[in-house]
Amino acid sequence: MFSQTPIYDRLVTERGDIPTQVRAEAERIQRELGRIMAAPLSAGLPAQQSLPPARGFLPFGTL
Repeated sequence: MFSQTPIYDRLVTERGDIPTQVRAEAERIQRELGRIMAAPLSAGLPAQQSLPPARGFLPFGTL
């Protein structure tokens, strides 16, 4: 991708290949979401995997 940029090569050496790490994490999340979306609705999430409510949002019906 950046084969002729010494600054990029130095950053990769110092900090790691962040774009590659981000891409791998995004692909992992996409696979996991695909698995979750394909699961039957009646299966639900186990208690340890339930998500906390989003901050800054009111629950439905509180307005």
